[in-house]
Amino acid sequence: MTEKILGVICARGGSTGVPGKNIMPIAGKPLIGWAVETALSDPRITDVVISTDDKKIADVAQSFGAKIPFLRPADLATSAAGKFGVWKHALTTCEDLYNMQYDAFIDIDCTTPLLDTQDLNGIIDQFEQEQSKIDGIFTVSPSHRNPYFNLVEEDDKGLLHLSKSLDTKVEARQAAPTTWDIVAGFYIFNAEYIRTNSYLLNGRMKGYEVPKEKSFDIDEPFDAMLVNWLMEEKHGKQNYVPHSD
Repeated sequence: MTEKILGVICARGGSTGVPGKNIMPIAGKPLIGWAVETALSDPRITDVVISTDDKKIADVAQSFGAKIPFLRPADLATSAAGKFGVWKHALTTCEDLYNMQYDAFIDIDCTTPLLDTQDLNGIIDQFEQEQSKIDGIFTVSPSHRNPYFNLVEEDDKGLLHLSKSLDTKVEARQAAPTTWDIVAGFYIFNAEYIRTNSYLLNGRMKGYEVPKEKSFDIDEPFDAMLVNWLMEEKHGKQNYVPHSD
């Protein structure tokens, strides 16, 4: 069993697709609040911390019980900053501040609130069973489009071709190799992999499959409308009362 797990929720303040999305109300509750509550629901996660550059996001997350040990540096809070660098910063900073060496690192993405405690428990269970043989696991769902069948790209003449091909033509979707979409939900790793690497797929990775109907994440205004409706169907509209100073 993993002894110490650092749980990190990454939530920068400068979202351009949906401004202010990390604290926007979803089913009546701030989006980041759903992520914090899910993260805190599994007692195997030693610390649940927020990596943000935004004081308002930090305050809302803290009101739900998350820890705010630092504010993220500006160079890691741009739209061009890769998530792996943010993970590495969060791990090394928390280990320094808490004088602790974590065994595992899990990212809980707040843009996929349809993933819940059951999914979090499941991916940690799988990781604990397999962690001696792998470097990490992340959430996936069956692809909406298949690169061997109905996903195309342009060549240098602007003509369309299948993104991937086999020796024989795939004429039915069911005959195509199975592919998965990466779901921005949960990513769990041996902590040493975060310390020593800089890219998600450099190591030995496995997927934890979640159903399509729980895989929607919020990148655009339409996503927010859809996820809000699905969350209200699932949980009802919550009566959230902000904490006042």
